[in-house]
Amino acid sequence: MNIGFLGTGNMGTPMALNLINAGYSLIAFDRSISALKTVIAAGATCASSVQELARESDTLITMLPAGDDVRSVYEGENGIIKVASRGTLLIDCSTIDIESAQIVANTAKANGQEILDAPVSGGVAGASAGTLTFMVGGSPEALERSRPLLTIMGKNIFHAGVNGSGQAAKLCNNLMLGISMIATSEAFSLGEKLDLDLETLFKIISSASGSCWAMQNHLPVPGIVDGSPSNNEFQAGFAVAMMAKDLRLAQSAAQTAGVTIPMGSYAAELYTSFEQSGKASLDYSAIINTISKKYL
Repeated sequence: MNIGFLGTGNMGTPMALNLINAGYSLIAFDRSISALKTVIAAGATCASSVQELARESDTLITMLPAGDDVRSVYEGENGIIKVASRGTLLIDCSTIDIESAQIVANTAKANGQEILDAPVSGGVAGASAGTLTFMVGGSPEALERSRPLLTIMGKNIFHAGVNGSGQAAKLCNNLMLGISMIATSEAFSLGEKLDLDLETLFKIISSASGSCWAMQNHLPVPGIVDGSPSNNEFQAGFAVAMMAKDLRLAQSAAQTAGVTIPMGSYAAELYTSFEQSGKASLDYSAIINTISKKYL
């Protein structure tokens, strides 16, 4: 089976490497030639274009930045849907708006292709370790067909529902993550001003009702949690720009659904402002620097 992989950036590269290391024949493409170097060195074949990638792939996985990118490469005049054979399995792991995922899915299914929206959670560390969580929207049959590949790249695979449901689940998840990181940043900034030892505060909250995944894994205070981006000047595992985008998508989805999300709206505003201040490429946990200026 020929596996195609489009988008070998920070997330796509380790995902593709796990497939190569598992023995799959991989053909890859990215608009940036430099982004392909690692997977080519590991044994992937480089396609000359998206069209060649689509023609040569039995299953094609995409990991792209935004909905416009996904719609362009899938639905363009010479896009994946028009070029790929009937029966090709398409797996989009990008995080995009629900409407775009549904539109692309309807177009692909009309052309005889199976398609899943399968956004992921776990960041670069999870992608490298093969422990990502996949939130999958699409038919049960397409999910079962994809499962051997998803289990190589991830640890947890959830069928959220019909096409678009994977994106809906991801937006709900990242809404909570963004808010949690702001709350963590506020709590530790306050604790410091109240003369608390922050390592002791971390231990207390870890055993109390305030504990959350963002704090346990990405504490924005350096020197306490192993592997936290704050220990490495907030080098991105999940960038501010990506969090800001996802929170804006959640806000848009809430408006469409007629749901009020005041904390989500505030989080979207805070992250967007931080992104526009020149901090887009930092890890999302760097948001603590909007409250406490000492960590950058």
